[in-house]
Amino acid sequence: MPVTNQQVAGHVFLQQMYDDSYFPDHVVDRGKAILLRLCERVEVEQLSDLETLYALTQAATEEFNLLEREFVAAGSGIETVAREWICDEFCFIATAYGFMDADAEELTSGRDW
Repeated sequence: MPVTNQQVAGHVFLQQMYDDSYFPDHVVDRGKAILLRLCERVEVEQLSDLETLYALTQAATEEFNLLEREFVAAGSGIETVAREWICDEFCFIATAYGFMDADAEELTSGRDW
């Protein structure tokens, strides 16, 4: 199901990672897919509270935790700069769906990258 939020639909997720040859595109593609699935779930479930948003972002964060292994296997990794870029995408999603009060740390609090 494609996202219907126009702000999200027009956004290129993880663009900085695509622009940096340190990050293999095929692995970044998987990260982008995680973020798009998160957006789809937010739209399908029509969230109305932060706690539900946090539950969805935690599930997506767990997927990124697993994806870290693929980055490492490809000679890369989710290091400091990439961590910030990914966290920024979670914040973008929260804001795009009207959760202006979402806590940036809470959105990815389960991360181990």
